[in-house]
Amino acid sequence: MNQDELIKLLSAHEWNDVEFKEAQQAVPKNAYETVSAFANTAGGHLVFGVRKDGTRFEVVGVLDVDKVQNEFVSTLRQQEKISLIINVEEHLHNINGNDLLIFYVPEATRADKPVFLNKDIRKAFIRKGGADVRCSQEEIQRLINDASADRYDGHTIEFDLQSCFDTASISWYRNVYERKPGNRSYADRNDIEFLFELGLIRETPQGWKASRAAILLFGRDGSFRDIMPRPVADCQRFGTAFGEYTPGARWDDRIVLDFNLIRAWQSLLDWYQRVATTPFRVDPATMQRTDMPPDYIAFREAVINVLIHQDYSDHSRKPEIRHFPDRTIFWNPGDAFASLVDLLEPGEKEVRNPRIVTAFRRIGLSENAGWGLRDVFTNWQQLGNVPPVIHNDKAAKTFELVLPKELLLSEEQIMFQAQLGVHLDPDAARLFAYICRKKEISVADAKAVLAQSTERSLAKLDYLVNQALVQAVEPQKFYGLAEHLLSRFPSDQASDQVDGRLVTQVTDQPQGAMEEPVQPKLELSEHQRQVLRLCEFPRSTGNLMSELGLSHRAFFRTTILQPLLTGGLLQQTYPGQPNHPKQAYVLTEAGLRLLELMKTQGTTQRNE
Repeated sequence: MNQDELIKLLSAHEWNDVEFKEAQQAVPKNAYETVSAFANTAGGHLVFGVRKDGTRFEVVGVLDVDKVQNEFVSTLRQQEKISLIINVEEHLHNINGNDLLIFYVPEATRADKPVFLNKDIRKAFIRKGGADVRCSQEEIQRLINDASADRYDGHTIEFDLQSCFDTASISWYRNVYERKPGNRSYADRNDIEFLFELGLIRETPQGWKASRAAILLFGRDGSFRDIMPRPVADCQRFGTAFGEYTPGARWDDRIVLDFNLIRAWQSLLDWYQRVATTPFRVDPATMQRTDMPPDYIAFREAVINVLIHQDYSDHSRKPEIRHFPDRTIFWNPGDAFASLVDLLEPGEKEVRNPRIVTAFRRIGLSENAGWGLRDVFTNWQQLGNVPPVIHNDKAAKTFELVLPKELLLSEEQIMFQAQLGVHLDPDAARLFAYICRKKEISVADAKAVLAQSTERSLAKLDYLVNQALVQAVEPQKFYGLAEHLLSRFPSDQASDQVDGRLVTQVTDQPQGAMEEPVQPKLELSEHQRQVLRLCEFPRSTGNLMSELGLSHRAFFRTTILQPLLTGGLLQQTYPGQPNHPKQAYVLTEAGLRLLELMKTQGTTQRNE
């Protein structure tokens, strides 16, 4: 039995991370290292009663369940053994007469990290690649910095207030601030007083002092680089698709931002104007755009998140923004404190740099409190793209957001849904298309696709289940493609690299049924595309032939019209009366969806 088979056997649990221990009669000492690692990272499951031999696992069972359970749970409440009282969730599972003890160890809060053993902070562990790894001094320091009640961006610095700021950056900010409705006016204050009123200069027993946030936002080059020896961001544009990229490949265009955050934002805006699909201009004084690109909101929120949420105490790693024709990748040091599910929920989020976050919000550059990821996902959903991908690595303390420029409802997927004969609304069609790509998804994945609440996402999943397109692998948690549809997709469909293509030939026959010749998938000719464009409103056969410049009725019906009807893209206005004198043809829901896609692709090609 391998790990995947064992986890499937224990399918009552949602496995984020898992560690197996033999623990037949006693708790192994290294089990507490795993507890520390889980608590310091993202939580996980600890299973007692499984012997590991290389990549193979043998269920041997816990012989004395009460003894092992009491020993483990009581130790987790002894602070001389572990720095934090850990309240684990316990389960007893029996496999073929063998008792397994399963403990879920939750992630500790930011303020409680690092969790360490035997009163020795050097005995703190994190989870990396399925292993418990002792924290380096640098990793311990990152956890300590994040745990501090006095956040890093609020620390004061001994700089001369009259010479440490870039007046042009403050002037730009004040101009935008005063124009924003709802802001209290400080027009009668000088720059230093203005920053004090915003909480960026702090009052101390020794007088007013600049906070790190003030220098990061508005510092002169020398002052800024004194506290920030690495760039704020390294932006690179590549002319080749991501799949053709190799590490170390030379960029086509690059800017390295090693100055304050206000200037960094202005430079990023200039850079985006060069890489945006739709050219546009922003008035730097009023922030008004003359022609907003369709992906501007996603870009703005992703970039602002890099600027305001990165770990500025980490001087060894710099954020990167890499732009490819088929995706943009935003990477920065500093993980998000919340889980992925929580990040996509509305409401306040705990943030690493609260003063910097507030400063950007005051001028409208971060519309939502905390992470603006919901705006990113909503914008990407509106564009019809595959959902953004998030990698929130709590062990490495890094965050990556990927915006793939790939349509979720591709032409092939739309035609596939049409051939199934189902009538899906736009949200259900998108969700089903994503399940076709992945074969199995979680409720969190569905929320990412739809940019909607858990309740509405579950309702849409249940609708697809009722349509026999999807099956509930684990109700309320995981859903997969219906068994009778699995054969239509390549066996490696679940990989992140798969583009959702169907196999060339498909069949509706259930397993074991007598096979009939299968129809090749529908591929549109240019004449068929013209018919789709014309049939947004009902059109007769004669009218369509005239528009296409064709005179051979049998050829038109057999080669052009009938495949569109069979493929579910066209429907008759009098379906029960094929020879009705007023018979006409109009797009189905799937046909309308495909027409919209064709229009979008045409617009994109013209812009490019």
